[in-house]
Amino acid sequence: MKKLLLVLAAAALSFSTAIAQETPAQEAAATPAVTEEQAAPAEEAVNPETDIEGETMHHVLMQKFIEGGWGWMLPILLCLVLGLAIVVERIIYLMIANINTKKFTAEFEKALNEGGIDAAKALCRDTKGPVASIFYQALERYDQGLDAVEKSVVSYGSVQTGQMESGLSWIGLFIALSPMLGFMGTVVGMIGAFDAIQAAGDISPTLVAGGIKVALLTTLMGLISAVILQIFYNLIIAKIDGIVNNMEDASISLMDILTVYKK
Repeated sequence: MKKLLLVLAAAALSFSTAIAQETPAQEAAATPAVTEEQAAPAEEAVNPETDIEGETMHHVLMQKFIEGGWGWMLPILLCLVLGLAIVVERIIYLMIANINTKKFTAEFEKALNEGGIDAAKALCRDTKGPVASIFYQALERYDQGLDAVEKSVVSYGSVQTGQMESGLSWIGLFIALSPMLGFMGTVVGMIGAFDAIQAAGDISPTLVAGGIKVALLTTLMGLISAVILQIFYNLIIAKIDGIVNNMEDASISLMDILTVYKK
C-alpha cells in the first residue's frame, strides 16, 4: 500500500517536472519570426485538420494545467493521484476477497462430512477471502460450543468488514479536499483580479481576464478530481456491500452445517 502510494506520488511529481520543462519550448515555438516568404494568405493559414492533429489532448491538458497555476493545480493533482492509488489498492483487495460463496460452502460441507474438522480447516486455509477466514475462526472455537462459534462469527465478521473498508476515509478526504482547493484558487484568482483593477484605477477586460481564468481552471480541476474519485468511491462501497451480504448468507449456512454435523 505505502509503496504504491510512493510510486504514484513520484509519477505525479515527474509529470509536473516534464510540464515545466516543456513550457519554455512551447513559449519559444509560439512566437516564431515572420518573414515575407513565410507569410501566407489568411485562407491558407486556417486549416482545421492541421490544428486538430497538431493540438493533441496531452498538450491541451498540460497547457491548461500550467495556466491554472502550480500553487493550486499541483495539490489538486496530488489529491487525485493519491486517491486513485488507494482506489486501485482497494479494488485489487476486493477482487481477491470476492469468491463464489455458494460453491465454497458446498465444498466446506463436503470436506467437513468426509474429513472432519481438520479437513475443513485445511480448505479454509487454502481459500482466500473473508468468508473462508470467518469459517476458519468458527472451526477454531467449535470445541467450545455453538454459542461460542456464533459469537466468533459475528465478531470476526465485523473485523473483516473493517478491513475491507480500510482506506475509504482517505478517499473521502480527497473527494472533499479537491473542490475546496479549487474554490480557494478561485477566491485567490478573483482577489488578484480586483487588485489589478484597484491598481489600474479602471475596469478593463484585459486586467481581470487572467485572474478569472485562473479561478475557473482551478475550480474545474478540483471538481473533475472530486467527480472521478466519487465514482470509484461509490463503486467500492457497492462492492463491499455485496461481499458483506454474501458473508452474512454464508454465516447462516455455516451455523446450519455445524448444527447438523454436531448431531
